[in-house]
Amino acid sequence: MGGGNNPMVLSIEEISELRSRIRSALASGRLNAWQARFLTDMQQRLETYGPQVRLSVKQLSKLREIVGTGTSPGRVVQPVRPSRSRRRRRGGVLAREGRWFARRLMRDVSLLAAILVAVSIASYLRETPWQTVSSFFSAAAPSYSTVSITRDQFSVTDGDTIRMAGDRKGTRLVGFNTPESIEPRCEEERTLGLRAKARLKELVANGSLELRRMPCSCDPGTEGTEACNYGRSCAILRIDGRDVGQILISEGLAVSFRCGTTSCPPTPRPWCS
Repeated sequence: MGGGNNPMVLSIEEISELRSRIRSALASGRLNAWQARFLTDMQQRLETYGPQVRLSVKQLSKLREIVGTGTSPGRVVQPVRPSRSRRRRRGGVLAREGRWFARRLMRDVSLLAAILVAVSIASYLRETPWQTVSSFFSAAAPSYSTVSITRDQFSVTDGDTIRMAGDRKGTRLVGFNTPESIEPRCEEERTLGLRAKARLKELVANGSLELRRMPCSCDPGTEGTEACNYGRSCAILRIDGRDVGQILISEGLAVSFRCGTTSCPPTPRPWCS
């Protein structure tokens, strides 16, 4: 068994068996005064500490000598060498405890690492000028620029909407609103909407075209979703440097429609009496 002072780890089954045999031995009345005191002390340890109890090899050997191992309580037997299966079981308990301590150590190390990372980030933000942090997030935001396009790169959906080739949704031309030709409120609006659509097709048929992408007037984080302008993007379309919206307004085929940063006023539709 090894040194007499080495602590032994007992399984729950072994502890339950010992407690039962101790009670039987104490109730038998066949113990001398020293054996009774010893068993009473062992009983208190087992009751108090349960699976955490630690007994030396010498204590465990004396305890089994008094209460017996598989024999009648109180009978004195010679200590026996534990079987190979018993040794494996004790080794299994030690292995389980080792794994438990390893998991706890890994948890504590991970928690400490997370705390150190959080402290480092807080320290960096405290010592770094806000302009640097702001420029980092600005660089990650979508960029809106002006690009030259050709007529074969888009189709005209309505007087104020086009659709770029390959785009899932259309592009709403901002700054103006034309009559609806698809879902008009009255026949006058339909007629005027078809004229605005036809006029836009005429305007973009010739000349130099430029498309300037810009953010839509929606709540932050919603652009590109159905919650923002029905999933459409926003832009200004120029023909030979002139905004097509201003041309349509000057010809009576559109009205001015200005939005704020995150929202728009009610859409002007003055074409139905």
